[in-house]
Amino acid sequence: MITLTAPAPGDQFGAPTPDSLFQLPPIIPGVEWFTKPVLLAVISALLVIGLCWAAFSSPKLVPRGVQNMVEYGYMFVRDQVARPFLGKDADRFMGLLVTIFFLVFIWNIMGVIPIAQFPVAAHIAFPAVLAISIYVLKIYLGVKHQGGWGYFRNMMFPPGLPKPIYLLLSPIEFLSNLVIAPFTHAVRLFANMFAGHMLLAFFSMVGFWFLFEKLTPLGVGVGVIGVVMTIIFTAFEIFIQFLQAFLFAMLASMYIGGSLHADH
Repeated sequence: MITLTAPAPGDQFGAPTPDSLFQLPPIIPGVEWFTKPVLLAVISALLVIGLCWAAFSSPKLVPRGVQNMVEYGYMFVRDQVARPFLGKDADRFMGLLVTIFFLVFIWNIMGVIPIAQFPVAAHIAFPAVLAISIYVLKIYLGVKHQGGWGYFRNMMFPPGLPKPIYLLLSPIEFLSNLVIAPFTHAVRLFANMFAGHMLLAFFSMVGFWFLFEKLTPLGVGVGVIGVVMTIIFTAFEIFIQFLQAFLFAMLASMYIGGSLHADH
């Protein structure tokens, strides 16, 4: 359960604001870029590296402990993310997709871990950089495997349609694949983590304020509701955090698959 100190002075309850939750001061004075989200992003990357190293540096025939846990994650990504979109090419990109899934999930789960209590993906810069990296890879693979003109032709002029339809369809396909897709890839993750963090902060602050900061007979019920809702939303948020990691990795797999093979 998240507990935050209420920022409102006096006897008035003040709901958390985006500025108070997301505009965080630098950890080291004078180093403006080194904020809590950056630190958590570094810790998340080190955790992914550490987990994979512990699991696969000396793999056992019968997996146990960390190896067993990471192998379950690997098989989930392989069967639910990679193979449905990449088919026989799935194994080539398993390292990338497993890394994306675990990294995004750890980014997200930081939002409900005590002390950390901040989902890294709630800062748009982090999912944006990851989405742009997939976008660059997508175009590179498309041009490499389909040729420069072939990639854009297959994207904008799918065969089998009446030629006048292309006047409407081609600009839509161009915008959808090269502008809207990378934008929504990043914003979907960011928006869910941003909204979830706001809701958790609000209900936890309600519980803290009415049960601890300003305890009154009339406020006890409101405080209890705040605590109960915080617990419910925390459980729901963990599910959403997992789901968003899955969706982000799945879309990455879908984009890569579309670049490797033209959709006909």
